Parts: sequence; structure tokens; C-alpha cells
Amino acid sequence: MYTLTSVSEAEFDTLADIWEASVRATHGFLAEEDFQFFREMVRSGIFHEVTVTGLRDATGQLLGFSGTHGTSLEMLFLRPDIRGKGAGKLLLLHAIENQGITHVDVNEQNPLALGFYRHFGFEVVRRSEVDGTGKPYPILHLAR
Repeated sequence: MYTLTSVSEAEFDTLADIWEASVRATHGFLAEEDFQFFREMVRSGIFHEVTVTGLRDATGQLLGFSGTHGTSLEMLFLRPDIRGKGAGKLLLLHAIENQGITHVDVNEQNPLALGFYRHFGFEVVRRSEVDGTGKPYPILHLAR
């Protein structure tokens, strides 16, 4: 049903679109100006800083992706219409089993993501009052 592939730089705009759709569906706590701020970060090169794994359908269309750096899962985003269909599990297990992921950070206001990662053995080890950009969105640091 899904395949995992590399992603070319020419597809970074598609990744940013998937990121935005996913975040709009799951991060209702963000202000509109935050979407613009973070989208610009995504578009301006964040994909150069992580190893990106694309999730594609049978036609090759990108449906989601993960980004890893060292032992950290830096991002995992899916188109909203495929959530709950095993796509996130496939990306996460690939990151754990093939990329050695042992850490992930989650917005505290995103309980669905926290539950997802806990299901796969991650536990909260620390909490930060602000996110990595200094914005007032508490982050839960998880490890397995």
C-alpha cells in the first residue's frame, strides 16, 4: 500500500505543503502568524538538516515523510486524510529499526502525538517551557 523512498530537493515544496496540512489538522493551538513563521523555516532549508524519508502511494505520490538527525526523530508528518491508516507507524518503525531513533520531541498541546509515541515505547524524560525557537509552546522530550 505504501512505500518508503528518498526525497529529492525538487519535492521540498510538496513536503512543506504536507507539513502545513498536517500541522493545521493537529496543532490547533498555533496562531496564524506561527504557521507562516514555521512554514518559512520549513521552506528555507530545514530539509537540508535532516535525513528525509518519503512515504508514497502506489502511484508515487508523496503522502507523508519523516526527518531524522542522529538518534532523534525531528519530524513526522502525514497528509490528514491518511492518518490512522498505518502510515505513521510505518515511518516510525522504519526510523527506529533502520535509523536508530531513540528520541523525539512533541508539543505538549498535541496529546494525540504523545499517545502515538507512547504506544511505541517512548516515555517523557524532560519538559521545556518553550519550543526550539523560543516560542511559548511547551515541548515534551521523549526517549525509548
